[in-house]
Amino acid sequence: MNDELFHKRIIALKSVLQSGEEAFFVTNQKNIGYLCGFFNSEGIMVVTTEKTFLFVDFRYIEAAKKKSSCCEVICFSRLSTDLLKVLNENRIEKLYFETSDITVARFNSFKSLFNENKIECDNSSALDNAILNLRIIKDETEIAKIQKAQEITEKSYNEVLNYLKVGVTEKEIASRLEFLMKMNGAEDISFDLITITGKKTSLPHGVPSEDVVKAGDFFTFDIGAVYEGYHSDTTRTVAVEFATDEMQEIYGIVLKAQLSALKKIRSGALCSEIDKTARDIIDNAGYSKYFGHSTGHGVGIDIHEAPNVSPNGNTKLKSGMIITDEPGIYLPEKFGVRIEDMVCVTENGCKNFVSLPKELIIL
Repeated sequence: MNDELFHKRIIALKSVLQSGEEAFFVTNQKNIGYLCGFFNSEGIMVVTTEKTFLFVDFRYIEAAKKKSSCCEVICFSRLSTDLLKVLNENRIEKLYFETSDITVARFNSFKSLFNENKIECDNSSALDNAILNLRIIKDETEIAKIQKAQEITEKSYNEVLNYLKVGVTEKEIASRLEFLMKMNGAEDISFDLITITGKKTSLPHGVPSEDVVKAGDFFTFDIGAVYEGYHSDTTRTVAVEFATDEMQEIYGIVLKAQLSALKKIRSGALCSEIDKTARDIIDNAGYSKYFGHSTGHGVGIDIHEAPNVSPNGNTKLKSGMIITDEPGIYLPEKFGVRIEDMVCVTENGCKNFVSLPKELIIL
């Protein structure tokens, strides 16, 4: 990624600070990666109005210096000592923490250390909100990576459909699909892949097992790949050999709800309005109690991030936000149907990352 983009992100974050005596204390590794390009398993970023510091240990110092040209990278020997040195040298009197990331125990440990040195620790949501407001709008580079992750997902999905038939197990499909994704360029899968069959499709987050595919089953794929840190998320429901009239009816209701919500997505629309559009169609068809999750969510560096497309979703959509549209109907001990697209909000609608067909496929 262009270093200029990271500089812009850090400058935007710095603009939230009220004075030169304040600093942000970033501990969430995905947020650190978003801000400077270096994703690792342990590190701390301190952002002041003038400088940005990235603290890592010996294991990561070489890689961090190569990736994080927008930061002063410090290899700490004793973290507390090195942190205090930098904070005192920069006359920091107040630190803002990410309360959505740090544990109570870790925060209290830092608070004790810093308060002893007359540095105030703020555990409000100020830093969380500042980073959320940056991350919620994706730039062109991020959108391109998400599109690539989706292309990998679709290529792998189309290939694995050749193996979906009576007699194979859910785990076989999950394992083959993960293998295909990584062979096709994914660095990882977005989450534990949901590849479930038959009655288990009534479980929105069912776990693949040794259950065997049977004729007349619905089979649910809720899948995604990670490409350069960015996720994709897609769901398709297919039928094996045949689908009953009831199965086809439920599929049609979900598809109508999904398409109707898709038409409502545009800059300026409330997330709750998108959710209501899909939910009303399912409710009016008599299946309100069988759709119990949100219609969608944001996607990016995390598989679930802001905004939340739910009945209580009060976020107004803006261009550059990426959300899913995934209504479903789940009939206990019978079957379930979910159809999910991932889209980028535009001024006049949305750009759909997903090119897979949505009409019912019977294999």
